Amino acid sequence: MALSKLPLSTIFFLLCTSLFTISQALSSKIAVAQIKDQQDNEPFVGINIGVDVSNLMSATELVSLLQFQKVTHIRLYDADPDMLKALAKTKIRVIISVPNNQLLAIGSSNATAASWIGKNVVAYYPQTVISAIAVGDEVLTTVPSSAPLLVPAIESLYSALVAANLHNLIKISTPHSASIILDPFPPSQAFFNQSWSSVMQPLLQFLSKTGSPLMMNLYPYYVFMQNKGVVPLENSLFKPLTPSKEMVDPNTLLHYTNVLDAMVDAAYYSMKNFNFTDVAVLVTESGWPSKGDSKEPYATIDNADTYNSNMIKHVLDRSGTPLHPEITSSVYLYELFNEDLRSPPVSEANWGLFYANATPVYLLHVSGSGTFLANDTTNQTYCIVMDGVDSKTLQAALDWACGPGQANCSEIQPGENCYQPNNVKNHASYAFDSYYQKEGRAAGSCDFKGVAMITTTDPSHGSCIFPGSKKITNKTRTVVNTTTPSNAAGGSRLISFRSSRISAMDKALQAFLTIIFSILLHIPFVVS
Repeated sequence: MALSKLPLSTIFFLLCTSLFTISQALSSKIAVAQIKDQQDNEPFVGINIGVDVSNLMSATELVSLLQFQKVTHIRLYDADPDMLKALAKTKIRVIISVPNNQLLAIGSSNATAASWIGKNVVAYYPQTVISAIAVGDEVLTTVPSSAPLLVPAIESLYSALVAANLHNLIKISTPHSASIILDPFPPSQAFFNQSWSSVMQPLLQFLSKTGSPLMMNLYPYYVFMQNKGVVPLENSLFKPLTPSKEMVDPNTLLHYTNVLDAMVDAAYYSMKNFNFTDVAVLVTESGWPSKGDSKEPYATIDNADTYNSNMIKHVLDRSGTPLHPEITSSVYLYELFNEDLRSPPVSEANWGLFYANATPVYLLHVSGSGTFLANDTTNQTYCIVMDGVDSKTLQAALDWACGPGQANCSEIQPGENCYQPNNVKNHASYAFDSYYQKEGRAAGSCDFKGVAMITTTDPSHGSCIFPGSKKITNKTRTVVNTTTPSNAAGGSRLISFRSSRISAMDKALQAFLTIIFSILLHIPFVVS
């Protein structure tokens, strides 16, 4: 029958049905794209959870802490059933681990491997989002006698995942110590210790075939401690350096402004020596201790805060490495709690962000990078100049903030409240904070090419009130009623962009449907 001969009520019904089908399909595509972005494209900072802790809180309490701190990725050193149950329906993505003492059984028996997958993965997935399995931990350097069983154990577990049809959803790899890489600097000369070639070659073949990452535990702290006088402390802590202090690879002329990037690139070059260029590096551990004995004077709260805060911002800024600026490795921070039951030295018990009772050991300065681990619960953050920046670099950043950046710099003009002290550092701090607050403390808005940092300490002085303090004391109705929480700038720039893209698609669909329904509602029904 021709469409023109159908009653308008029928046409209306058909149109509504078609539009509903189209909207459902679009919504489904948007959801799939969002999940894919989260899984494949977005670098993240996760956190390791060790349990050598006195009076460790219950699994339920621990998961509540993770949710409050907006943690989205964690790594466990086992497959604790209480934790896996508590994580159900939270959307927190978890790496579970096969402890080193279970390698022998799993590497020797496919049945044992299948049983392990059934008990620790199939029983919880997908309610608990298990993202990967870490088989052992630093096996080659801590239990070398188990090395021959490492790849067989990985392959047996993978076969069990295939049987459960989970092999495309859950990756399998094994975390390595940085010491398996020899001559790590310059990165272009790095190579894997050849005594482990019989393990690394088949392992890399497996990782390449399955799209799994090379897991590396990378600690600039130890690089600095072993190379004091050669590696600058600033370089280890992600602090800005003058060009003369930057590490340069003489073979590639690539400049390295921080040690972690150099360690990641050393892993890429080491894989390249085995002719593997399609395996990504995942940093399964990195951090800085907040306390040490007399032999570890650089294990301080200030250095731990600086390293971890800057590392988080570095990852979320998606800046990649000199060798691979297009690839940003995700990092699991070591670690959630101070593990007070660990053996000496003192630093071993002091890598955590929190004490066992969930009190922060120190306050990370990462609020401007989203709410992740924003344990500065006051949420009063400011953007100021880092220490040790030369005046020429600062002046250029100040000129940009007050010019193209459109910061309000009226208060640092002669005779105004924040003109004194009359120096570039003071003026730049005010301008940086003005820009940072104007941008809603969004991710990346307190950087200025690495010369700025976020602080929870109010930099106001005398009659000079910084923009962040003005915002706190003079909240307007508009700010209070905004639909976006003041501390929800987005976990990273990619999150913000992706949300905007999806929001725009939703709005376009809404507008389209509104127009169609408006037209149809003005057409009189014809009752047949």
